[in-house]
Amino acid sequence: MNLPSESARRGPAAPASVGIQAWSVLLVSTLAFLVCFVVWMMFGVLGVRLRDELGLNSTEFGLLTATPVLSGAIMRLPLGAWTDRFGGRIVMTSLLVVCAIPVYIVSYASQLWQFLLIGLFLGCVGASFAVGTPYVARFFPPERRGFAMGFFGAGTVGAAVNLFVTPSLEAAFGWRFVPRVYAVALLVTAVIFWLGSARDPGAGASKGSWAESFKVLRDPRVWRLCQYYSITFGGFTALSLWIPQYLKAEYGMTLVVAAAFAAGFSLPGSVLRAVGGLLADKFGAHNVTWWGLWVAWICLFILSYPPTDLVIHTISGDVTLHIYVPIAGFVVLAFLLGSVFAFGMASTFKYVADDFPTNMGVVTGIVGLAGGLGGFLLPIMFGALLDIFQVRSSCFMLLYGVVWVSLILMYVSEVRRTPVLEQPQH
Repeated sequence: MNLPSESARRGPAAPASVGIQAWSVLLVSTLAFLVCFVVWMMFGVLGVRLRDELGLNSTEFGLLTATPVLSGAIMRLPLGAWTDRFGGRIVMTSLLVVCAIPVYIVSYASQLWQFLLIGLFLGCVGASFAVGTPYVARFFPPERRGFAMGFFGAGTVGAAVNLFVTPSLEAAFGWRFVPRVYAVALLVTAVIFWLGSARDPGAGASKGSWAESFKVLRDPRVWRLCQYYSITFGGFTALSLWIPQYLKAEYGMTLVVAAAFAAGFSLPGSVLRAVGGLLADKFGAHNVTWWGLWVAWICLFILSYPPTDLVIHTISGDVTLHIYVPIAGFVVLAFLLGSVFAFGMASTFKYVADDFPTNMGVVTGIVGLAGGLGGFLLPIMFGALLDIFQVRSSCFMLLYGVVWVSLILMYVSEVRRTPVLEQPQH
């Protein structure tokens, strides 16, 4: 097996210190990702209104909210590869400008198939993550990349911004006004990003053919990271879309109030990614991911339990226990779950920066693709489970099972350090 040279493993030279230019790139990239995430998640709120207007069942609602996530997932791989070749500045600006068109067209849709078709094009904004992550990482030294990527990833706070802004705009001006505002926001953000960004120092780092760029996908470590990210980011995205209607149905809230309470999950799941990056820099990506998944396992176990009346036959009569998760308990558990998902998202890409410095764009793309596919498939599965079993907490039951798979895989491949899974294949 031919081992890469030290310079090859390090990838493009990173600055020894962090200058003003690096901070400027980080800030405008995070802003661009935040705006993209708001747009990407808007069907999670608008879909609740459209569900009544179009008469959708739970499965159709899940498909409506998840369709943009699908294209956002699929496009992460090619956009990550293009970022390695052409640079993050050019790719991100082009993405913002081009995606403003389908976002605006949403305001003219009136049938489910139209929303699904336009949603596929609109969803490309979700692929901005695969552009910004390797782009900002190249402006920071290796020991600071966990923080830089975590800070950029905090742009997923757009999910929480969506929960506050979209219901307010929809209530005040009607739902068709929302995509028009967001289309203008994308264009304005493109201008700000271009002015505040700089030439990508890693542009053109991938010199070989496209086939050679994707050879890294043979490495089993890449697919292990895909599993971790499919639950941390995929679960976060799916629940950000699903929780507003869950709260509306389970606790009888209005859409505006349900969206505000749902922010208890989305907000920490976004803001704390920077903290997760710092923790991964200090304690290692494995420790943060491992313990974060265990906390998620506990939270999902409790949330999975449906409201239950338990009748106990005693010698003096029957005693009925009503078991349920009160709204206060739900908010606390959702906050913890969003927090550890944030840590897991950040630590996953600390793995990427440490293990694949010369192929960050491609690996970021494939790992992001896995997370995006998780975000696409999970809401549809949530809806199907709800239609079949008629139990609202079935969505948390499904995530509980996925976390189990991730913990077992991590134990076998990292805790026990199984040689077969540890060795990259060439």
